[in-house]
Amino acid sequence: MPLKKMIIQMPKRHIKIFLLLIFPNILLAQIKVNLMLSIPHSASDSLFIAGNFNDWNPKNSNFCFTRKDSSTYVIQLNLPKGNQEFKITRGSWEKVESKSDGKPIANRTVNLTVDTSMDLRIENWADNFKTVKENYHFGDHVHIIDSAFFIPQLNKHRKVWIYLPKDYSKSKKRFPVIYMQDGQNLFHANPPRPDEWAVDTIMDSLIRQGLKEMIIVGIDHGGDDRLKEYNPYDSKYGKGEGKAYVSFLAETLKPYIDKNYRTQPDFKNTAIAGSSMGGLISMYAIATYPKIFGSAGVFSPAFWLAPKIYDDVTLSLPNLKNNRIFFVAGDKEGVAMVRDMKKVHDILNPDGANKNVVFLEKEDGKHTEWFWHREFVPFYKFIAQ
Repeated sequence: MPLKKMIIQMPKRHIKIFLLLIFPNILLAQIKVNLMLSIPHSASDSLFIAGNFNDWNPKNSNFCFTRKDSSTYVIQLNLPKGNQEFKITRGSWEKVESKSDGKPIANRTVNLTVDTSMDLRIENWADNFKTVKENYHFGDHVHIIDSAFFIPQLNKHRKVWIYLPKDYSKSKKRFPVIYMQDGQNLFHANPPRPDEWAVDTIMDSLIRQGLKEMIIVGIDHGGDDRLKEYNPYDSKYGKGEGKAYVSFLAETLKPYIDKNYRTQPDFKNTAIAGSSMGGLISMYAIATYPKIFGSAGVFSPAFWLAPKIYDDVTLSLPNLKNNRIFFVAGDKEGVAMVRDMKKVHDILNPDGANKNVVFLEKEDGKHTEWFWHREFVPFYKFIAQ
């Protein structure tokens, strides 16, 4: 059958995937982007662009501006087509750009279809203003297990949170557990934060609807170490610490939780989930410990930073026959995001017949917490069946 006729007869939802497989260079063409940046005062720090195209790394040397004069900086980038989001930093999120009064700004956005030049102006920097530490309050069912839980595999400490269902204190039942990355962004705070999943409010709502109750354990990430801590492989950002981190989850933290809380410790009642780098490390965790983690939520995974994940998933395939894996990403996260996620999905579910492996591509999905908050609902329903 002629290729053109074949494409015309395909369902629309399959055309993009087909073209990605047959003509990857057509859809993944790079767009030249020239940025000129003006700042209000001369800065002694280097300036960086951090966005969904570099996993929001605030100090990536490949995305550093060149100083043109005391108040003007330039950079030339090659970025994928599609929607890109970004902010400007001086090397850390404490030194991110802000509004003139110091308040946070929304992510800058651009939809790249052709070579683009942009003039940007920084109004001010967040660190020029005295930081008022918010006194956040969390729901009655969200607790801190330890503000400095020791990770012997990495010789580090991390804050660990736990959400307990309302019935936990009223019964002697045992509950399934979901282990989630980026713990500081998981639970709903008062006052509200713009970057929270608010999984506890989702859980409360779903439980009221009659769904199974579960415990959620959240592990804070390591700040600037996140790109290494959540990557099992070495990368341009440094030596990967993900293997040791996953060993901590499986061999140290889970036994502690099972000992101190009423859990259902078998693999069918143990899940792991995360987004971006957290999605990458969650996929690696279930591939490495398939008899400990029975299901995984892989949200907007940063597989682009860890191409060896394809080999490890392939090698672990015989051991994943009874595991459940939920993939989700959005079209507004860039073509590469969906392509890479689809590649891992197809290793696990090549003919699409395996109902234990789900692939969702959402047209409006962005690389942000509100999207993952929304998609947590179908993930939870999937693993609660």
